[in-house]
This record gives sequence, C-alpha cells and structure tokens, in this order.
Amino acid sequence: MTPAPPAPTGGSTRGALYALGAYLLWGVLPLYFLQLKPTGPFEVVALRIILAFVFCLLLLTVLRTWRPFLAIVRQPRLMGLTALAGVLIYINWQTYLYGALTNHVIETSLGYFINPIVTVLLGVIVLRERLRVVPWIAIGLAVVAVAVIVIGYGAFPWIALTLAFSFGFYGLVKKQIGPAVDAVSGLTLESLWLLPVAAIQLVFVANLTGITLGTAGALHTVLLLLAGAVTAVPLLLFASGARRVPLTVIGLLQFVAPIIQFGIGVWVLHEPMTLERWIGFALVWAALVILSVDSVVASRRHRRAAVDVSEPV
Repeated sequence: MTPAPPAPTGGSTRGALYALGAYLLWGVLPLYFLQLKPTGPFEVVALRIILAFVFCLLLLTVLRTWRPFLAIVRQPRLMGLTALAGVLIYINWQTYLYGALTNHVIETSLGYFINPIVTVLLGVIVLRERLRVVPWIAIGLAVVAVAVIVIGYGAFPWIALTLAFSFGFYGLVKKQIGPAVDAVSGLTLESLWLLPVAAIQLVFVANLTGITLGTAGALHTVLLLLAGAVTAVPLLLFASGARRVPLTVIGLLQFVAPIIQFGIGVWVLHEPMTLERWIGFALVWAALVILSVDSVVASRRHRRAAVDVSEPV
C-alpha cells in the first residue's frame, strides 16, 4: 500500500510555540510582580481580577464573540462550573502572589513542579482512573519529597501544596467544562464571579494600609494597570496552543515555567536552598522524569496501536 503523505506540521508547530510562549511568560511573572512593591498581594490580586475582567470585555468586543458568550450565560450548569473555577483560580492567584511578594519564589516553583503529579493523583481519586505501576512510583517519590522538606527543612510547604492542588482541581473543573466555553469567555466569567471579592479586598486594603495605585510613581502605576493583560495573555496563548498540539507536548512544556521560577528564586533573588530542599527538589524532579517518560512511551504505544487497527488487512 502506498504510504499517505505526511500531515502538515505548521499548525502543531505554531501551537507548540503558543504554548511555549505561555509558559515562558508564566515563568518570568515573579520578576514582574516584584516590580509592583510596595503593593501587597491582596491589592495586586484585586486589581488583577478587575483589570482582567475589563481586558476580557475588550477582547469580546474586538473579536465579536459576545453571542457565544451570552449563550454560555444562559446555561446554569456552565455558569456554576465557571464560578467554581473562579474560586479555585482565586486561591491559586492569591497564594502565588503571596509567595512571589514574600520571598518564596522557590516554593512557588515547587508547587508547579508537583502539579502534574497532583493532577495524576486527582485523576485516580476523583475520576476513578486506573494507573500503571510507573505513575504510582512517581507519586510515591513526590510524597517522600514533601516529607523530606517537612522533616529536614522544618517547614510545611503549604504554598507549594496549595498551588499544586488548587491548580489541579481547577484543571478538573475545566475538564468538566470542556470546549463548551472558550478561553476568553471562561476567563471573563471567572473574573466576573470574583468581582465582589476584589471589591471587598480593596476596601480592606484601603482601610488597613491604603491603596498604592497611583501613589508610587508613573512606572509603578503603569505596571499595576498592566495586570489584566499580564493575566489574560498567557492564558489565551496556552488555550490556542493546547488546541493544536498533543497532550504529551503540553505535558513536557509545562515544566518550562517552574524551571524558570526556580532559577529566578535561586540565582536572581538568592533565596536559601538548604541540603534538605535540594534533596526534596531532586526527588520531585526524578518523579517528573519518570512520569514524563512513561507518558511519552504510553502515547507512542497508543498511536502505534491506532495505526495497526486502521491498516487494512
């Protein structure tokens, strides 16, 4: 039989570049957020919610996608799921900003290193997925890594675990939503649900420490006002990339962001890395290597099996 011509790779290449761009932006976000001092994490997150909502409204107008957005609004199930997604991404944002602005960038990177393993674990617990032996080994190494950090370093990595589990559950909710809600509409609704929370936070900040927007110079004000775009752009790049490339590619690219964050924490911000932390991180990295190799091998077997089934006898 004459082999079929190879499929064009332009779309997948472009998708991989979109996804890579998203992870590169997420990786350098700590440097951006550090420029927002003396603004505290609660004010930054409140402004991030409000400005992301405004930015998404502009995108809905420019892209002329108000009709599908309004169709989503008329579906109670989707509205409920986007509200739940909003709560989870709020927990993630607030924890991340707290970590970035209080010299815990290394721990935030640990959270996103652990996240893929948490996602696999949630798949087993919540979705009743069955795992092979190799992913269980990766999960076991991650548990040992957390234990090493807790016992040896003397501190519970709550920032890392909150980030990993909040984003893991966020992914589960987005999986339930599926393609019924596009990226712009989803972020618009998630931000909409969080507007009351943002307003309450700004009131508390105003009464406790005072709002810093417009009080720390022109550059600081501009950087704060860019929070909406900084939030939305990588999410939109990621959504565009995820539609064009296989899940295994996304799975490998997702390590770009925490690697950059880890480098910033160690070599730019000079946060402490004790022996216990190095051992803990090494165990997590070993788990991720095992998980990634197993994922690639399983994907190749699946494709080979699909080709064998499709070939005529």
